[in-house]
Amino acid sequence: MRRAVFGGSFDPVHNGHVNLVKQIYEAVPLDEIIIMPAHVSPFKQDSVPASEIQRLEMCRLAFNDIPYVTVSDYEISRPEVSYTVNTIRHLWEIYPGDELFFIMGSDMLMSFEKWYRYEEILSMCTIIAASREDGEKDMDILKKQAAALEKYGRVMVVSTGVYVMSSTEIREKLKNSSDISCYVPENVVKYILDNRLYMEK
Repeated sequence: MRRAVFGGSFDPVHNGHVNLVKQIYEAVPLDEIIIMPAHVSPFKQDSVPASEIQRLEMCRLAFNDIPYVTVSDYEISRPEVSYTVNTIRHLWEIYPGDELFFIMGSDMLMSFEKWYRYEEILSMCTIIAASREDGEKDMDILKKQAAALEKYGRVMVVSTGVYVMSSTEIREKLKNSSDISCYVPENVVKYILDNRLYMEK
């Protein structure tokens, strides 16, 4: 089996996340993509954050109809800091013999050498870096960074569609009671509104 992990705060999950997963699946032969919501710092100042259980449920709603996607509560159910290397070690243990991949955005690839035990991560899985910028210049920079990291393991750079809205901007829109229906899956929008997430209390 070829399994990929896509982690993040998903606070909230939005169409950019969903489309990125679909495009990665089309570009790279994979059997499963695991969505892994991470712990979020309680010191966020820009919004009223969703709880870990709420972010998990939003991910389940967003990816519910995609058969090759599984949503995992592994990181949010653990009390310690969610270092990626620990998650990859866990998957290495429970899926012996499988080929593992880790999906990240291009911005994360550029700072990957600052990650905790990044060399070990690369020794256990292939990095798939999604370029969401428009233009060849970005791809050239990413490919140079990928080449520099390949002494530790394999790095793939995949061009995905540009998405103009971030989770931070969506939270800001909700705080201001603006419409988010074109940025977030319909069932997730309903969940957010029903639970009054990210809105001024």
